[in-house]
Amino acid sequence: MDPKIDGTRTETAIVLNFAERMGIISNSLYGGEIKKSIFTVLNFLLTFEDVLPMHCSANLGQAGDVALFFGLSGTGKTTLSVDPKRRLIGDDEHGWSSAGIFNFESGCYAKVIQLSAEHEPQIYAFTRRFGTILENVIYDPASRRIDLDDDILTENTRASYPLEFIPNVVPEKMAPSHPKNIIFLTCDASGVMPPVARLTPEQAQYHFISGYTSKIAGTEIELGIEPEITFSACFGAPFMVRHPFEYAEMLKQRMLKHKSQCWLVNTGLVGGRFGVGKRISIGHTRNLLNAALEGKLNKVKYRKDKLFGFEVPLSCPDVPEDVLEPSTSWGDKEEYWKKYDALAARFIENFKLFASGCPQEVVDAGPKRYGKR
Repeated sequence: MDPKIDGTRTETAIVLNFAERMGIISNSLYGGEIKKSIFTVLNFLLTFEDVLPMHCSANLGQAGDVALFFGLSGTGKTTLSVDPKRRLIGDDEHGWSSAGIFNFESGCYAKVIQLSAEHEPQIYAFTRRFGTILENVIYDPASRRIDLDDDILTENTRASYPLEFIPNVVPEKMAPSHPKNIIFLTCDASGVMPPVARLTPEQAQYHFISGYTSKIAGTEIELGIEPEITFSACFGAPFMVRHPFEYAEMLKQRMLKHKSQCWLVNTGLVGGRFGVGKRISIGHTRNLLNAALEGKLNKVKYRKDKLFGFEVPLSCPDVPEDVLEPSTSWGDKEEYWKKYDALAARFIENFKLFASGCPQEVVDAGPKRYGKR
């Protein structure tokens, strides 16, 4: 594309014309633009059929309980929804109708940069299985061995494979039940968010509309090594055709009707800011998720977060208590609260973009600056 002639921002463009029923994908080496274009169309059309389209993965427990996982690239959505104890419905795009949850796709599109057999054995095995399509993955032409650590092209390397590859998948790609738990995955680059928090329906709307996470190096053009704080409404802003509150309201009504519990889970930094802290152990994250999904977090005591007002558990099975209180792992407590307050300010500033289209109770469900709550 020529920006001067075509009116685009770059030489790459993904253009949808609903009136002409036409989509154009130009100058992109990212195959995901095809599926995301169709997802954008569904985000508009399905709302007229009382179906909430969602950028999320979904799985099914042994008791028939459905869990949804929202999150952007690099937050662990695909990894955490693939659980040997639960059956996968789908890993990226779903609809929530009056009949339950259903998947839009027939396969998975997993990020595979630095994938390891130790931490993600199932997806790692698929990268070596015939029938998987590898995208932007470097391999040796002579031996044909792949190198999942090589990011010379991009860190946004991918593997596409059929859902049938997964041994504990739901073959129908749907569940005739409604979500018991909804997980918002955020990769906190500040290192200040708790690893898990319980949200009220209004807080769920606020954080759904905010869509806080971090851009991970390699998935964005001209991004350096350090993660960058960002917000993506409904955890998929480019694909949302309507005002984010319209999707958030559909989500809240379904949560209230089916008594769904929403959790905010931080898969980002703990123990300090970037360069000091490290990414939270995937083992801790899995234990926290298992406790939430199995109802074990319903039996513990909680504290109210000073800035965001959501509830943080004081204990969790198989997770050290100091992990649940991020400030304890910061050497300088004053620096921690300054960072946390700065993050709250970013939330407040970002939400100004949507406040005029939201009722006051949703605006009030956001954070307050340090010392003002």
